[in-house]
Amino acid sequence: MNLYIATSNPGKLRDFAAATTQDISLLPLPNLKEIPPPSEDEPTFEGNAQTKAIYYSNLAPGAIVIADDSGLEVDALHGAPGVRSARYADDHHFHPVETSHPLTTDQRNNLYLLSLLTGVPLTERSARYHCVLAAARDGKVLAIGHGAVEGDILSAPRGTEGFGYDPLFYLPERGKTMAELDIETKLTFSHRGRAFAALLSELASNIP
Repeated sequence: MNLYIATSNPGKLRDFAAATTQDISLLPLPNLKEIPPPSEDEPTFEGNAQTKAIYYSNLAPGAIVIADDSGLEVDALHGAPGVRSARYADDHHFHPVETSHPLTTDQRNNLYLLSLLTGVPLTERSARYHCVLAAARDGKVLAIGHGAVEGDILSAPRGTEGFGYDPLFYLPERGKTMAELDIETKLTFSHRGRAFAALLSELASNIP
């Protein structure tokens, strides 16, 4: 089965590629960078994932297109940043004093999150990564997969293997952050890996 993923995020592409099997080919959607993106203004991960999957599948007739929406939910921040995870610092016009080199979007998001959690003890920094994947063909949603993983937010980043909030997302049962895990290990239990497994299971039931 050939599945097309509607993302140009290199971290996501790397994660999904590690989850494929001999029976499934996961390919980037052709010419994605030239396609104007749809609005991502739904209040839920599922709503945004479905919107994107429907939109992109209409531009690739006959193909099964997968789109995701995912993010971090911090309990001390009442579930924020949530669906705005990728744009958290920009949404709040957070621009810290530059260091010797320009900061990436991920670095600014992490610094903004840490600034909001100043004074919050580590015992009260519970959080979860939440991912929803939607698969659609010719504008019709075929399957949806949810995945989540629980953790805590550290006070300083650790690790270089992840992206997004991975350097701050600590997994107590493993004693490591997401950014300290190799991709194959990460995919066995991560929110994205779990959502992908759930999606494939539903797709297998819905497609002859």
